[in-house]
Amino acid sequence: MGDQSRTLGEGPLLIEALIVANLATAAGLAFALKRTVVRRARRRQRNVFSSWPIPTASPDAVAPALVLGPLGPAPDSEIVALPNYYVPGGIGDVEAWVLCNLAKTARLVFEFGTATGKTTYLLARNAPPEARIVSLTLPPDAASLYCDAEGDDPHARRAALSESASGFIYLGTPVAAKITQLFGDSKAFDATPYAELCDLVFVDASHARSYVQSDSRKALAMVRPGGHVLWHDYTGPSGARGVYDVLNALARDLPLQHIKGTTLVAYRKPL
Repeated sequence: MGDQSRTLGEGPLLIEALIVANLATAAGLAFALKRTVVRRARRRQRNVFSSWPIPTASPDAVAPALVLGPLGPAPDSEIVALPNYYVPGGIGDVEAWVLCNLAKTARLVFEFGTATGKTTYLLARNAPPEARIVSLTLPPDAASLYCDAEGDDPHARRAALSESASGFIYLGTPVAAKITQLFGDSKAFDATPYAELCDLVFVDASHARSYVQSDSRKALAMVRPGGHVLWHDYTGPSGARGVYDVLNALARDLPLQHIKGTTLVAYRKPL
């Protein structure tokens, strides 16, 4: 009798275990499906059910030399480049192509966020001989300088500090003399000496909301009429959220363009 009771009692337990297992399997499949849908949406540079707010434009909307013909980019858009073989904080190959073509006619370029100095080097390498490249980054062990604000993503803080200066790829190269390296927190940076003097400003420092707001205000004041401001890592709401939110807000007042096939957003200051 005892064995029979034990067997009868195991039935509900077995059913319960099967239900739990099926629920776990369904939850796992739902999670995997969500990840797949989100990844596909990000590859297509849109949200799952809607487009990103900033309109997409072809690269030649930023610079005529970037027009794509039936055979691809034209030879006169050729640049000196380094492959994007995983560089922390680095830019992609198409992004380098866009930035470096804008640098070809620049006399003064300012960069928020140096990281490894790869982008700094490429800007200097492709800019005219008389051009000056100024890059601002946090110094090593700069945790005490970093100024969080309410609503900032803590991951953005960790990324910014991990990419703070520890050595730059441009050091010892022939173009190093064209580069002025500044150290400090971008929120404390006084941009007034550069007011309306920069041909190109590249914003790629901390992606925390308060930093993107501060750097963007300064960049827009620093760029000359006819010059360009470009932002990196416009990757949607599931990416660098601070960049996404701040740029979407700016786009309500400024004609920003998201360059197709990149994570760059561009603005040209009216003449």
